[in-house]
Amino acid sequence: MPEEQQTLRPENTTEPGLFSRQYAAATTTFSVVMFLTGFAALAVVPTLPTAARDLDGVSLFPMVAGCFVAASLLGGVMGGHWADRSGARRPLALGMVLSVVTLLVSASSVSIWQLAIGRFVDGLAAGMVAVSVTTAIGQSYPEYLRPRMLAMMSASWVIPSLVGPPLAGVVAEVWSWRVVFYGLAVLTALPALALVVVLRGAPAGGPDSEPADAPPAEERAARPPLMIAAMLSLGAALGQYGVSEWDVRHLVFVAVGVVLLVAFAPRLLPKGTWRSARGLPTAVLLRGLTSGTYFTVEALVPLMLITERHVAAVAVGVAFTASAVLWAGASWVQGKLLQHVARHRLVTAGALIMTASVAFAVLGSFSAVPPLTAAAAMPLAAIGMGLLDPCVTVLSLSHSARHRQGHTTSAMQTNMNLGQVVVLALATAVLNACLAVGTSTLDGYATAFALLLVPTVLVALLAVRARSD
Repeated sequence: MPEEQQTLRPENTTEPGLFSRQYAAATTTFSVVMFLTGFAALAVVPTLPTAARDLDGVSLFPMVAGCFVAASLLGGVMGGHWADRSGARRPLALGMVLSVVTLLVSASSVSIWQLAIGRFVDGLAAGMVAVSVTTAIGQSYPEYLRPRMLAMMSASWVIPSLVGPPLAGVVAEVWSWRVVFYGLAVLTALPALALVVVLRGAPAGGPDSEPADAPPAEERAARPPLMIAAMLSLGAALGQYGVSEWDVRHLVFVAVGVVLLVAFAPRLLPKGTWRSARGLPTAVLLRGLTSGTYFTVEALVPLMLITERHVAAVAVGVAFTASAVLWAGASWVQGKLLQHVARHRLVTAGALIMTASVAFAVLGSFSAVPPLTAAAAMPLAAIGMGLLDPCVTVLSLSHSARHRQGHTTSAMQTNMNLGQVVVLALATAVLNACLAVGTSTLDGYATAFALLLVPTVLVALLAVRARSD
């Protein structure tokens, strides 16, 4: 029997649950943070295409999205090392404070470049928060509770997903997208302050207590590879900007970005990641491929719907809402109803569902097909991600010693961001290349979406190599 299945417990055992006295404080803290910050995260993304259009920066929209991802690379490395050294409290609190700052910067944007700076700061914060939360879960819970806790993290976004995107769409249509950002800054400030207070008062021996098998102080004090992460972030940003146009100058940026990514990415990833070595390397690879596909669907489908198919921002917001709800529902199913199914099999199933979602995006790119066909790709992709993403995380943690889980989650975050940058850049390059040779915009989108079939099929085929037995 696979190792990950051996550690799962049936529902009717006496093992402590998420809200038992031992884990109640950690469970409540993480859930409240995810619930409160979900409003901001879910309302910003569907508003960005409208902001890019008003700032005359539609062609640079992939760069705006890419800035967020590039900064997440650096934030993830910083957060993972910091969490391994002194626990997840401080990087988590700092990430929340930075989230407020980025909303103010974005809200006051006078150009697409200022909006890109705001998204860069937001990516830095998001990288720190994501790695810190995942690390804290790995340090706080036994193996059998991790899938349930990860499912609860997704479930904490259900109510925000019902309210955030549609409300943001209405506000953007009736008032301005700037009002959305300013309002979210006020809402995010409250949980940021609350988190700082809660974490300062957290009892010793909680999520941040030092494990018995912690490495020596000298190893924990080692400086993080910040220069490597910074160069990797620079390469991601240059590559994303380079694919925004199809000329010699932009191709130079692409070339420099590719060189930096190839030179520095292997230093932050487990050896054998890109050749899908068994175990942790494959789990890290799967995270990059799946996240890259989902991020590209989430970025380009709304852009196409708003700018080319003239779908109202409110309708796009509803698609985001459906995506978040279905992601949480699929995550709950894998954590509760399918907990005895091997994790790698659920990854394969989720990848096949994402393949179907890509097909919907391709079909929805044709003018003869109703535009809501493409909108359906977003919630369908979310079902696949909700099913497979927690399983990939569980598989990665099962391959890691406890004192190395911060390093592992940092590697997962790094390749997730790399996947998002690379897949989005490739799709954008295909789109712009089609436009450069005279193809219609909608046909260009169809070709770009068709490219996404490659990573989803690869995930379905490679998932078995991530099993922990």
